[in-house]
Amino acid sequence: MVPLLELEKAFEEKHPAIDVLTEGHGSIQVIRRVTELSEKAEIVAVADHVIIPMLMYTTNVPGTQEKYTSWYVKFAGNVLGIAYKRGSKYADEINSDNWYEILSRPDVRIGFADARLDSCGYRTLMVLQLAERYYNKDSILENILGQFSPRLGIDKSDTITINIPEILRPESDRVLMRGSSMRLIALLEAGEIDYFFEYRSVTEQHNFSFLALPSEINLGSEHPEWYGKVKCTMDFQRFSSIQPEFIGEPIIYGITIPRNAPVYDKAVLYIEFLLGPEGRKIFFNNYQPLLTPVQADNETEVPAEIKALLK
Repeated sequence: MVPLLELEKAFEEKHPAIDVLTEGHGSIQVIRRVTELSEKAEIVAVADHVIIPMLMYTTNVPGTQEKYTSWYVKFAGNVLGIAYKRGSKYADEINSDNWYEILSRPDVRIGFADARLDSCGYRTLMVLQLAERYYNKDSILENILGQFSPRLGIDKSDTITINIPEILRPESDRVLMRGSSMRLIALLEAGEIDYFFEYRSVTEQHNFSFLALPSEINLGSEHPEWYGKVKCTMDFQRFSSIQPEFIGEPIIYGITIPRNAPVYDKAVLYIEFLLGPEGRKIFFNNYQPLLTPVQADNETEVPAEIKALLK
C-alpha cells in the first residue's frame, strides 16, 4: 500500500488534472468489490496474480456478455516472513531455527490475515504446512494458530491440501484474525499482537523487524518445486462455479483494468507510469523491485501503451 500511495502522489504531480484515489483491501476482497458489489474502479492490483483470471475472466460485467477483463500484467514479487518489533515477547530470542517454537508459546499473541479474503492469509497457511515438512515437525500450524471453527480440512498426502471453510473463526484467544494483513499493522504497533506473517516489503515499509524464513518455504523465487507441494482450496457457495484452488508458487503481484472502468484511458496512463522509470524507482525504494521484465497474461489483449513496456 505504501508504494501505491507514493505512486499516487507522484502521478498526480505529473498529471494534476487527474485525481487518484487508492484503497487497500485483502486481495480477494479487492476483486469482489468490483465483480460482486459492482463498485467502479479504474485499476485492480492484487498480491496474487492468479486471482485475476480466476474471478475476473469468468464474470460478466452486468448487462453485458463481456468479462471484467481478459488480460493482466505480472509486475512484482515478494517473500513471506514474520513481522515483529523490539517490544514483542521473546524478540531477543527468536531466530530462523526456533521461530515456530516461539510463536507456539501460550503467552505469545499472533495476528492472522483472513485466508478467505486475503492472499497473505492462505499463503500463511501454506508456509506453515511447508514448514512442517521442511523441519519434519508435525502440528506447527495447529501449535501456532490453534484450531478453527469449523476445522480446516487438511490432507497431508504427497501434495498437502488445505480446504478453507466458508466460515472461519480462530478458537484461540491469542490469535487475532483480520480481513487483510494490512489491518494487523496497527495491532502490532499498539502491542496487541507480538508477531504476524507479512510480506518483506510491507514489514520494511513500516520499520518493523523482519524474520526471514528459509527459501524453501518463504514463497520467494528460489524453490518453486517445494512450494508446489501445498495448495489451498475453498468450498464456498459464492465460488461454486469456479472452485478456487491456489497452488503454492512464487509470490507474484498482478494488475489490470476492469473493462467497465469509467476512464479507461487514464487507467492505461497510470499503469504506464507504474511500470516506467518513476514507478520502478518508487517500488525499489520501498523494498519491492519490479520484475525485469514484467510479463503479461494474454499479451495480445493488453493495451498497446502498456504492451510496449513488457520487454
